Amino acid sequence: MYDIKDIKPGNPYACKFKVKTMLDQLGRPAPNLSDTPLKGQGMYEGFGVLLQRDTEQELVKIQDEKSKKEFVVPFSDIWDVDDVEWTNPLAD
Repeated sequence: MYDIKDIKPGNPYACKFKVKTMLDQLGRPAPNLSDTPLKGQGMYEGFGVLLQRDTEQELVKIQDEKSKKEFVVPFSDIWDVDDVEWTNPLAD
């Protein structure tokens, strides 16, 4: 595991994160392709690949593995940062 401030640019990393976002009744980030009604804003926890890191503002952009949505998350709301071993890399 790594501290987000110690990761090397250009290397692939993933982490667990939490973010306040609009959720459906099943607790999934909205909007999505289902007919499930919205529940409202709430905390979503996920696991995703780090796409960008802003060390000045202490923010990261993460693509959630489950929903495929991108979230901007403060350093304080991510944990378990580790290397990624690609079997199927993200599509551009």
